[in-house]
Amino acid sequence: MDNSAANGAESPSKVQAQVAALQRRFQATLDQITPYWQQRWIATGVLFFVYVIRVWIISAYYIVTYSLGIYLLNLFLAFLQPKFDPAMEQMEDGADDELALPTKNDDEFRPFIRRLPEFKFWYWGTRGIGTAFICTFIPIFDVPVFWPILVVYFLILFGLTMKQRIKHMIKYKYVPWNFGKKSYSGGGAKNDK
Repeated sequence: MDNSAANGAESPSKVQAQVAALQRRFQATLDQITPYWQQRWIATGVLFFVYVIRVWIISAYYIVTYSLGIYLLNLFLAFLQPKFDPAMEQMEDGADDELALPTKNDDEFRPFIRRLPEFKFWYWGTRGIGTAFICTFIPIFDVPVFWPILVVYFLILFGLTMKQRIKHMIKYKYVPWNFGKKSYSGGGAKNDK
């Protein structure tokens, strides 16, 4: 009996091997779809649209929708924030200045590194929308609430947090997005004939 217990502890069970195989397959699928950001976001938008239509048609699950909104707002704020926040680093005496955003004109350029990368933002947002969609099929999550209060509270929360984030961006002079590679016109001097 001790031999079978020892052998069972040394070798993984068939269930664990199947779970590991599924995890590897799932990770391989995620790795394959990583470069297709437009298609990923379109699929997430469609899933969100289906979720909103479901909540609108059944006129229920407002607390789930509110929770989803707060979760997506939290992800969006992490997406906008730099990984190395200059305000936090100024408060810490032993901060590593090599990784900080430049705060003066004579500082060396350092690229903007997000606290939450785009892929993780997409993945966790899609997972949150999917979880909220599943919750709309479970009656225990249909808590009766007066939904206009939730909408007003969410809009106030969104407005205040975005105002604070935008002030932070202006103060430390960083823009968390780019619109592709900058192109410059090649004609520095005019040729007069």
